[in-house]
Amino acid sequence: MVGLDIVEALGVEKEFAGRQILRDVSFTIREGSINGLLGPNGAGKTTMIRLLNGVIDATSGKMKVMDYDPKTHGDEIRKRAGIVTESAALYHDMSAWDNLVFFSRVYNAYDPKRIRQLLQQFEMLDKKDQLVGTFSTGMKKRITLAKALLHKPRLLFLDEPTNGLDPEGINDVIHYLKQVNEEEKVTIVICSHVLHQLETICDSFLFLNGGHIIEKGTRSELEDKYLSEIKLMVETGLQPADSRNFLGYPYIRVSPTQLEFTLAAKEEITRLLQGILNESWVHSCEITNRSLEALYFKIRGESHE
Repeated sequence: MVGLDIVEALGVEKEFAGRQILRDVSFTIREGSINGLLGPNGAGKTTMIRLLNGVIDATSGKMKVMDYDPKTHGDEIRKRAGIVTESAALYHDMSAWDNLVFFSRVYNAYDPKRIRQLLQQFEMLDKKDQLVGTFSTGMKKRITLAKALLHKPRLLFLDEPTNGLDPEGINDVIHYLKQVNEEEKVTIVICSHVLHQLETICDSFLFLNGGHIIEKGTRSELEDKYLSEIKLMVETGLQPADSRNFLGYPYIRVSPTQLEFTLAAKEEITRLLQGILNESWVHSCEITNRSLEALYFKIRGESHE
């Protein structure tokens, strides 16, 4: 259940050695939600996470995280937040169990039941006595996630959590994050430049480019705003007599059984498919220009106009 704002940023700016990294960044994050902070490398995503955790100070602007000001109460925020960086940050010459025991003591949150629960949750309990140095990248990522959750944080920051993982490992991480969000009600902020991996998990998105938020919203809100036309790929046996359109809808033939139609709105899909089914079969249909990546490039293009 998504609740009140747990993160607020208003007009945040950051400069390093006279170079502006972030400019006029404003957004809110609702408690209980999963949020994507998305953009290319160098966009300022990691800097934003460090500011929210109170690791560095903003040049100007205001922030509030769990009702604390990161500039003055960074320690309080870090006690209540977990963070997963691109590197695993584990001790390779220690077992998975010993790593989690060590970090739980650092967090002043030692609880053997909690450690066992997390290892079980991430399907690593049977590997608890193995050295972390012998683990695959995906296994290390699971232990890193467990480490970030030892102290039962309200808020979890993940910086490029799927880097270096194979497709199976990526699916595992997405699965575990959904589980953590649903079962422990942890609010999650995911920084990534790989957009397609996050389109099914996030409730809302923040697009960061050149240190500035160029757009934000839910997937539905972004589609309503930026999908001016629908590209619909239909696998069908239809052979229209008119080589340019069918029922007034223009199309191109992509393969002997695939037609890509251009529609003005999603509401027209039903009429089109009913018309096709009156004459032939339909095996599948897909909107090809609604992916998060396609929306991002549309947003980025319009922001430069």
